[in-house]
Amino acid sequence: MGDILPALSIPVLVFGGGIYAAVDTWWRRRHPAPPSPHTHQAARLAEEAMLVDAERIVDGAYETFGGLYDGPGAPDTRLPADDAVHAAP
Repeated sequence: MGDILPALSIPVLVFGGGIYAAVDTWWRRRHPAPPSPHTHQAARLAEEAMLVDAERIVDGAYETFGGLYDGPGAPDTRLPADDAVHAAP
């Protein structure tokens, strides 16, 4: 009798784990978690920072090589990087 109890406890534990997993899956499908607003906010802030960095890179390249395309007498009609981000609706 001493060997039967440990031998039967393993299938009982496996069966119990399977029942738990099935019920947990069923519960999560019926009650999904709402999307986190922090994820969207973090993505939006990262995108905004990336756009500001890209505009600074383009502005630096334009300052360096702009004379090759515009010529010496062309007016400066572009917006700075900081004003362009805040001017958008």
